Amino acid sequence: MNSYKELISTKDLPQHVAIIMDGNGRWAKKRKKPRIFGHSAGVKSVRQVVEAAREIGIRHLTLYTFSIENWKRPKDEVSSLMSLLLSTIKSEFDDLHKNNIRVKIVGNTSMLPEKIYKQVQKTEEISAGNTAMTLNIALSYGSQWEIANAARKVAEDAVAGKIRPEDINTDTFNNYLLTSHSPHPELLIRTSGEYRISNFLLYQLAYSELYFTETLWPDFSKEEFFKALYYYQQRERRFGMTSEQLKQNHKSQS
Repeated sequence: MNSYKELISTKDLPQHVAIIMDGNGRWAKKRKKPRIFGHSAGVKSVRQVVEAAREIGIRHLTLYTFSIENWKRPKDEVSSLMSLLLSTIKSEFDDLHKNNIRVKIVGNTSMLPEKIYKQVQKTEEISAGNTAMTLNIALSYGSQWEIANAARKVAEDAVAGKIRPEDINTDTFNNYLLTSHSPHPELLIRTSGEYRISNFLLYQLAYSELYFTETLWPDFSKEEFFKALYYYQQRERRFGMTSEQLKQNHKSQS
């Protein structure tokens, strides 16, 4: 076997893969470098994973880039991260746009510095018509905030008479989430050996397969991504049904 890519069935790919990109700081610490050195190195992995996802046919990719909780980090680190983010968006966008990738920012953008906000808004607008893949960048994101924000909007629409309480269900609520333009992820990947969801897509991950790897994010390559997809395809997704029911459904659909 030369690559896990050779083992992947393109007929059974997840539509949506979400990734918690973790381990930049530890990667830098191992090399006795400042944390921002690890974040800079992690940009290479972002590039590789986006390329791999588009190459194999993933339609939606969500990257956990910066959480609402990350604003609590030391000011110099946050400032460096924002500068890195701005330069990365500017340097990578031409390739993303050329490859027909739509970019969506998912998070509380009101917390972003003005320069960053204007750049991400411009990026979204220019790429809005792209159709090959949607790249969701979870920036200034927190799932508990997102769910509370969605509930507030539902309440506002109910008071305004735009929606009736009896019409509120999982489908209508999903329309108020920031990821309503994407299906819920079938696969969540977390790097660096941590086994937490960390306030990421809590509602959307209800039926996601979880894949954890010890690999630190700056070392996460295309091959690591293909490996995660391969292991995803070895799992049986039952959605509350039995294996026998799934087999019967597959027979009736074939």
